[in-house]
Amino acid sequence: MVFGRGKKAKQEQPMEPDEATDAAIDAAATPAGNAAKSGRAATGPFDVSEIDDQDGYVDLGALLIAPREGLQLRLEVEEASQRVVAVTMDLEGSSLQLQAFAAPRSEGLWDEIREQIGQSVGSQGGQVEEVEGSFGTELVAKLPAGGGDGSQGYRVARFIGVDGPRWFLRGVFGGEAALDRDAAARLEGLFRQIVVVRGENPMPPRDLLQLRLPKDTTPAPSPQAAPEFEQPERGPEITQIG
Repeated sequence: MVFGRGKKAKQEQPMEPDEATDAAIDAAATPAGNAAKSGRAATGPFDVSEIDDQDGYVDLGALLIAPREGLQLRLEVEEASQRVVAVTMDLEGSSLQLQAFAAPRSEGLWDEIREQIGQSVGSQGGQVEEVEGSFGTELVAKLPAGGGDGSQGYRVARFIGVDGPRWFLRGVFGGEAALDRDAAARLEGLFRQIVVVRGENPMPPRDLLQLRLPKDTTPAPSPQAAPEFEQPERGPEITQIG
């Protein structure tokens, strides 16, 4: 696994693990005791209180991510404040941008956020469609985009959202995964394995949960996933939709 910042992160050809390796990684990253749970707590993404052990995850502060061969991680940095505001998972030509937010105890944020994304996309001349997927109601957004040859087309993004205990996790699929469910399958599996660390400090709803670089960006290879980390470079300010 390669780790970097922004669009300047170095690119490496992903290694295709065999099915046995995938199964071993999935089993290691799946919290124990899920058979007795239901809903999100059974299928993920998970709250840190719902896992037995944090070992084996890439620790990015508010998010713990299960490593996978061929997976590249990019931290998106807000240029003005140098605050890490998102992490993007790149795998097999597709991407999944992740952001975690504080949420109220009594209600979720996804219904309201979907409406705001639709308004934002519409104001940019784009279109949105609500569809039902494996994570519930999703949004498929089409935004105007110019081609390299001067032609006009659309850039497609697929938004998913999961409400957890006092947190909300948003994912945005890009590339083939935004259009093809089969192409999105492995990233969807990694999304389900994410663990959110909300923390106990009071926070206003919608405040971003703090992301950070791993404490050690050059760890010894894990016997399960053999991750490899590169020293990150400064990246551009993230562009958000909604």
